Amino acid sequence: MHLLVKFLKALNSEAGPWQIAFAIALGAIVGLSPFYRLHNFVVIFVVLLFRVNISSFLASFILFSGLAFFMDSSMISVGEIVLQSASLNGVWTAFYNTSLGRLSQFNHTLTMGSLVTSLALFPVLLFASRYAVVQYRGQVKNWVDKWHVVKVLKASKLYHLYERVGG
Repeated sequence: MHLLVKFLKALNSEAGPWQIAFAIALGAIVGLSPFYRLHNFVVIFVVLLFRVNISSFLASFILFSGLAFFMDSSMISVGEIVLQSASLNGVWTAFYNTSLGRLSQFNHTLTMGSLVTSLALFPVLLFASRYAVVQYRGQVKNWVDKWHVVKVLKASKLYHLYERVGG
């Protein structure tokens, strides 16, 4: 629940739409693939190195981790297709014979399939989530702020206390 509140605060904050969009798209890469993989550590390093909204990244990671449970069989099929491709056989063999290749675990069908799927979804998620953030800030937020319930909650002392303490 606290993460959802932080995500909603990020949507309503001064964070740029691209910061939130990249966080969502990068969270999808980590969420769709098995967690303890080399490429996930690289993505987490990128998230921590650049100005990416952490709460949006974590919310996206949790959402896509749940979706991955239902998509595993199709991602395994994608991984099998990529790994069994005759034209890429030499590439995978040469890559696996390196230390980095074995460490990456790309020879596992789920790892390869989830990475290929998440990389294919990356640009779609990036532009769709940026569009959604802009639309939310431009239309939905103003519409919700006009609700009587929201006005009452924002006028309450508890809300002001939360704003001071919660940031």
